[in-house]
Amino acid sequence: MIEFFKVILYEPFLNLLVFFYNVIPGHDLGISIIFLTLSIKLLLLPLSMKAVKGQKELKELQPKLDEIKKKYAKDKEKQTKAIMNLYKENKVNPFSSCLPLLIQLPILIAVFQVFRTGLTTVDLPVYSFIYNPGVLNTMGFGFLVLSTPNILLAIITGIAQYIQASMLSSTNLPKSVGKKEGAKDESMMTTMNKQMKFMMPVMTIVIGSTLPSGLMIYWLIGIVFTILEQKIIFKRK
Repeated sequence: MIEFFKVILYEPFLNLLVFFYNVIPGHDLGISIIFLTLSIKLLLLPLSMKAVKGQKELKELQPKLDEIKKKYAKDKEKQTKAIMNLYKENKVNPFSSCLPLLIQLPILIAVFQVFRTGLTTVDLPVYSFIYNPGVLNTMGFGFLVLSTPNILLAIITGIAQYIQASMLSSTNLPKSVGKKEGAKDESMMTTMNKQMKFMMPVMTIVIGSTLPSGLMIYWLIGIVFTILEQKIIFKRK
């Protein structure tokens, strides 16, 4: 399984990174990582757009979901049946935004391995048709060491994560609904959404401050790409 993962994912991504490193003027590894990120995002564009579309559909159904949960607050069986019927009537799969992300997880792990070991490997496992530079210069953009962590880059990525999460957060319940039966569960859900909106960026900063800067550039460019996807899809009627 490890060898299969290495051949199918790790080596292709590493070779693509080396290819960009060879052809980009100045052999800047930072710019090479940006090109690698965009290549992977374009490759996964159908999956990521499906995930964003699923998030949009769920967000648009949120007011109706709130009504159902308040209406059947004391009957969970009817509540579940009504929610399933709502999904069916609107042709919405509640898991459509999760499955594409799970499929992308092995790719993220492979990219992590590229930046954890590939940047400092002397004997790069490149294909015969790609020039082997021997070792990659880990200085990116003329000032950033891409093989070591950088707290400032982690903070910037955390801010981008917050912006992305804010675009997907549920709206608060109106004050007039606050005292109605079943509103307690909705208020709790809104509170959890708010907590996740802040928790994810904090986790990004904490984890990102320990990861190679090269991986954080991949992470940051990926988030920016996703934000643009969300803006485009959310504007569609």
